[in-house]
This record gives sequence, structure tokens and C-alpha cells, in this order.
Amino acid sequence: MSRAPGAPERPRAVARTSLPGNPLAPGAARRFVRTALAEWTELALPGAEFITDLLVADAMVVVSELVTNAVVHAGTDVELLCRLGRCSEDCPAAAGTARAFPSHDGSGSVTRDGSGNDTYDGPGSESKPGPGPDSGVLVIEVSDHHPARVVRDDGAERPYDIVEYGRGLHLVSALSDAWGITYRTGVKTVWARLPVDGTAAVEQEEAEAYDGEHALRRGQRAAEILAPAPRRGMEDQDWRSRGVLSFLAEASDLLAGQLDEDLVAALTGQLLVPRLADWCAVWLEDEAPGRSDGGVVGGPRLARVWHGSENRIEELRRLLEKDPPELPESDRAGPVPVPWPAEALGARATGGSALAFRLIAGGRPLGTLVIGRAGQTRFPDEITGLVEDLSRRVALAIGAARQYARQATISRVLQRGLLPGAVAEIPGVRSALVYEPCDKGGPSGDFYDLFPAGDGRWCFALGDVQGKGPEAAVVIGLARPWLRLLAREGYEVPDVLDRLNQLLLDDATEAADAAARALVSAGGTGLADEGPQTRFLSLLYGELVPFDGGVHCTVASAGHPLPLLLQPSGKVGEVAQPQTLLGVFEDASYLCGTFELRPGDSLLCVTDGVTERRSGHRQFDDDDGLAAALTGCAGLSAELIAERIRRLVHEFGGKPPEDDLALLVLQAE
Repeated sequence: MSRAPGAPERPRAVARTSLPGNPLAPGAARRFVRTALAEWTELALPGAEFITDLLVADAMVVVSELVTNAVVHAGTDVELLCRLGRCSEDCPAAAGTARAFPSHDGSGSVTRDGSGNDTYDGPGSESKPGPGPDSGVLVIEVSDHHPARVVRDDGAERPYDIVEYGRGLHLVSALSDAWGITYRTGVKTVWARLPVDGTAAVEQEEAEAYDGEHALRRGQRAAEILAPAPRRGMEDQDWRSRGVLSFLAEASDLLAGQLDEDLVAALTGQLLVPRLADWCAVWLEDEAPGRSDGGVVGGPRLARVWHGSENRIEELRRLLEKDPPELPESDRAGPVPVPWPAEALGARATGGSALAFRLIAGGRPLGTLVIGRAGQTRFPDEITGLVEDLSRRVALAIGAARQYARQATISRVLQRGLLPGAVAEIPGVRSALVYEPCDKGGPSGDFYDLFPAGDGRWCFALGDVQGKGPEAAVVIGLARPWLRLLAREGYEVPDVLDRLNQLLLDDATEAADAAARALVSAGGTGLADEGPQTRFLSLLYGELVPFDGGVHCTVASAGHPLPLLLQPSGKVGEVAQPQTLLGVFEDASYLCGTFELRPGDSLLCVTDGVTERRSGHRQFDDDDGLAAALTGCAGLSAELIAERIRRLVHEFGGKPPEDDLALLVLQAE
């Protein structure tokens, strides 16, 4: 249908996002599509009136399988597109002039358009009556730009290739009226089309009217697809009627958000027992420290044992720990029968079936999952298929948790190396420090130091680097050692800042030269996002010299919040002047201020995580808020001043602080 000249264009429901190629992508994709459908319904966009709970559930499964397929098989970042429209406009395979010819394996057809783009139409797409040309459709497309393998298997043997290729796409075929794969230069797009016309609403009404009969049919169809072998019976019909697909989607969401492998093992037990098994156990292979090839040492450890009867758990654990399952290398993915632990389960469970599933992610064996069910000689094929699918998700979650743990360990080691092990004790001065990085898992942008410089001098520093993570770590790794070196060489406060400023500028120049040489050697392409980052920091740096009756203090601020001096009377004032950041201007010259800390005087130094703490549109230091807070600290010790300021900063906003927070209090005794 064409739009009349001058008529306003109707708004279209289109949502697009990019997802990183990691195990968390399917969960993020489901949340994105669910939010998009809800927003389209709220905005009453064309076709949204036919969005039903059944359609949303089907869309969750389809997008999960498409994204999982892209991440597992391509291993790259993916683009997700979701849109509502008419079939004549929004069927990817229908665009352009094309001719069709059979695919090499006979499972579908390949369409080639005039530009040489190939579209593979999946099995099942021609066996269903599709919507009319002007009917509503929901189209979901997932694209990757550098696929590691094509849709049709090339027959090559791959170690630990745990995915039964194509089974997820059979699920997509079962839930959509058409699906396919489009190949373009450097891009592979897997798409699925779900009807959103009145038929969907009728199907949902019928499902409600017949007490879940429609859901039972969907569950039975899914069980057939998930089973690793042709269906042999009608066992566990009650489980299928409860929604196989919903179980897998919910399990994926639950597992994807966990960053601790032992918690993943615990959740696995609760997912399986008693839904699919009477008991289960999860062994995890311990990674060898310092090994980068995924090797393991020390054998597997029993991370979790779960039984429907809690009084059987400990006895079952003791028995299983004595005899971990040993699976042959040839059984990389399929279930393997293991001995039934009758001794630990009591007289009522003398017989049963137990299966072991290898947990593999990224080609690396991570552990073993064992399930058991009493009173039967074998598990139903449908249940076996479900546990296989769940074990893949468990393995991906364990792999993601281990990767996070490795990164967190590196960050902790790096953080310890960037900060002093302890602050120095200064004669006649009490000090108190608060340091709260916003990102607990990585290096923060704030740093501090308090150290002896020789000849009766002590120096202190409080800095804030642009950015966080590795970029911040590079600057801190340059600045803090140089501060100590220059101070111990006897340089005055302004000279230390001058030389540190030049050091940062020289380092940035060297980085720019290196990037330019790399760009030339790469032919001028491919390094646009890897250019030098501006490396500058704000710094409050000072020198303390105790004497009888007080402490002589020299301080300079380079783009940093100015320090505040609190006198016993409650009077508060600034004791430095604002100057430019370090690492910005070549000809910058820094000045310092001097004053004396008398007994009872307190010097408060903070980073902008304190002064710029937000509550709506207001900041903590608006209208001299920090000075007012410090005035109320008169008569308190250094420790109590630091704690009160920290508490007031946290209470200022309704949410936790979104920036690193550091403050240092120096009080003359």
C-alpha cells in the first residue's frame, strides 16, 4: 500500500542495538526485545494491538536462539534488529529481484538477488501458510560481521564442539512462520518472522479457553526438537505442558547474571531438582595458576550436591567425593551413564538412572554435571535433551564467571601496586584516609600517597586521573613513583609539579608517535580507534615539616578541588589557589602556598567525587556545601572528621556514589 502524497508518514516500530559477543548477550537481547515490545504497545504503534503474551514468549525464545547461534558460532559482536511491519515490507528474503535454487544439503533453498547476496530459507518456512502481504509481522534479525563458520556445516572435526548444530534453529523454525539466513559481503544475518495479526490474539484466547492446551502443544513440539534422538514415547507430559521453552529462557537469564562459578553450580542444582531429577552434582575443574592453555591440575572438585531431601545431601556428597566421574574423551557432549550411588540414597532408592554431562565452553572442559532419578532404568529422551541444553548454558555461565574472576584478580593486583601499602606516620600529625573506588573490580581514577621525603620532610598527594581502568592505571603508574622520586631528590613543591607536567606531556607525545608509526605500517587503516588518549590528571600535592608548636605546610593544586583548613573555632578557609591540570599545557608554571598548622587545626583534602556528588541537579559543594559540612566538624579528631564527611556525602544522594571518592584529613596535635 502506498502513502498518499502529502500524508504524514506513520511511525514505525523499529529497535536496534549492538551486543558484545559473550555469554551475557542472549540475556541482554531478551531484555531489549521485551522492553521494545512493551514500549510499542504503550505507544500504540501500528500492529502493536496484536502483541500478546504468547507472542512475547515466542519472541524471547527466538531472539535467544538467534543470538546464541551468532555468539557461539561466530564469536563476534552482533547487531540485533527488531521491527513491526507488513510482510510485503519487512520480509528480508522478499526484497529485491531474486531467483531460487536448492541448497547443497536439500534442507532448504538459497535465494540469490541481483547483487549476488545469498539468502538461505530454512526448513519449515515453506511448509506453513504465511501471512498475507499486508498482514502484520514481527521480524527479528541478528547479524555478525566476521562469522567464524557458515550455517551449513563443512564436516570438519572440531575439538569439544559441544553444540548440536542447527537444533536451536529448528526451534526458531517451530515458532516462526518463516526464517532464513542472508549472506552479504562480510555480514551474515539470521532472521525470523513471527505473525502479529489477529491470529496470534485468537491463539492466545484459545489457549486460555482450553486450559493451557495450546501451551501443551508448544511444549510437545519443543520437546521433540530438543530431544537428541527421535521421540520414543510420551513420558513426562506434565513437564512439557509446563513450558519447556520458558524454563530454558528463565534459566538462561538466571545463570547469565552470575559472576561466581560456585554460585552457578548452586543455581544449577536448584534448577534441576526436583523439576528434572531427584538429585544432581556439579564438579568443576580447577584452573592451573599461570596456565594460559586451559589446562587443569589437581583433578575436579565437587562444587555442589543437591537432593530433593536435604537430609541426604551430606551423605551423597561424601560418597560422590570418593569417586568423581571419569568421562572418555570421545564423549564430548552427550550424556554418559554413571554408577547409581545406592549406598548414599537409602533403601527406598536402591535403583535408578544417573547420567553425566561434560561442561565445555570455548573448547575447554570446565567440569561435569551429573543427574539422577530413582525408580527407572533410563531417563526419557525429552528430559535428556533438556538437560543437554541446560548444561551448555551452565558451561557458558561458568566460563563467563571464570573470565570475570581472572580479570578481577588482575585488577586487584594492579590496584595494590598503584597504591601505597600503608600511609606514613608523621610526628605531631594525625592522619585519616577514606578511599572508596566506585568500580570494585578495576583500578579507579583516584589515588593517594603520604610518605617520608627525608631531611625531616613528609609529602602527601591526592590525585584524580581522567578516566578509569587501564587508562587511569597507566597515568597513576607514571605519577606516583615520580612524585616520590622527585620529592626525595629534594625538589620543591612547584618544581615537582612542573616536572610531572612535562613527564605526562612527553609520554603523550611518545604514544602519538608510536600510534602514527603503527598507522603507517598498517597501510593507514584499522587503527582509528587506537590513537593516543589524552593523559592528564588533577593533583593536590604538599609538603609537611613538623616543628615545635605546629607543622609548616606547603601545598599546590593543579586542577584539583582546593584544600580547606578548619580551625578549632570552626572557621574554614581555602589555603591554595586554583591552577591548570597536569599534562595539558607545555608552558604551564605552578605556584604554591605556605601556612602553618597549629595544634587543633585540620586540613581536609578531597577529590571531585566528594565535591561533585549529585542529588538531582545539585552538587554537594554547591553554595560552599563542603565548607559548611566541615564547619560542623570543629573539635572532632581526624578520624571522626573523615567519617562524618564520608557519611554526609553518601547521604546527600538517594543512590550510591557514581564516582570514586577519596579524602585525606591531616590534623596537628
